[in-house]
Amino acid sequence: MDYWTQPLNDYRSYLTLERSFSENTVDAYLRDVRKLLDFFRYKQLNLRPEEVKKDHLDQFIKWVAASGLGTNSQTRIISGVRAFYKFMLLEDTIDFDPTTFLKRPRTERKIPEVLSIEEMQKVLDSVDLSSDHGLRNRAMLETLYACGLRVSELTELKLSNLMLDNSYIKVIGKNNKERIVPIGEVASKHIKKYIKEARKKQHNVKKDSENILFLNHRGTYLTRVMVFKIVKEAVQRAGITKNISPHTFRHSFATHLIEGGADMRAVQDMLGHESIATTEVYAHIDKEYLRETILMYHPRGKGKS
Repeated sequence: MDYWTQPLNDYRSYLTLERSFSENTVDAYLRDVRKLLDFFRYKQLNLRPEEVKKDHLDQFIKWVAASGLGTNSQTRIISGVRAFYKFMLLEDTIDFDPTTFLKRPRTERKIPEVLSIEEMQKVLDSVDLSSDHGLRNRAMLETLYACGLRVSELTELKLSNLMLDNSYIKVIGKNNKERIVPIGEVASKHIKKYIKEARKKQHNVKKDSENILFLNHRGTYLTRVMVFKIVKEAVQRAGITKNISPHTFRHSFATHLIEGGADMRAVQDMLGHESIATTEVYAHIDKEYLRETILMYHPRGKGKS
């Protein structure tokens, strides 16, 4: 299929020069298109890019699905082929995009693990407040849960971005996007206690970490691994056997808000999600919790007649 060589070379140049994608990303886009070429070879279809019709692509989707790939992988491949044909349309190589009416497979949505409100309280209460590290760890865990932060947002949280008297913090999220997140009185109290009794007394703070809130014993940023370890230890002390990570605090934050009746858009803003669809998974958690509660406790829930 030599007549695909030039379009693919042009596509590579477009992704590299005009879209400024990394080499790995470019290779991934091209790999998706080459998967389509593998299908044409398998079916012995000698087609030029501009000769491909929706029927061919429908067959391709069925072939990919039959290969055993998960729906997330299938969706990614279809997106890659769509992107190639959008480029072809942009270059006036084709008059009509055959991917326009393609249907994507339903994406697998794994419902994340969450802690109940009672379990969360046990984890938070398990932290020993008799040491500087204990004050820091309790303030960290309270902040993770109170604000639904990602680990990177927690470790990079700055003293200058705290507006505790006004019950807000400023968070630097993905792609350096700033957002303002409300913070409750309990988390604020623990942050203030940590700052007053531990953070201000730490004399080995490195120059590039002077504005960072949560520091390690060497006076610099905490690593993601260290935060993970702190969470794991607190969960074990609380006697909870669920597979919990720092991100579980974010999941629990969102789930508990929605269970309490919070507006989905408000939760989206607080989490810093680009799409409301990402936030909607927490509504599914809420529904699943309700379903399990009904099956467990309702007198007709277990099929009795």
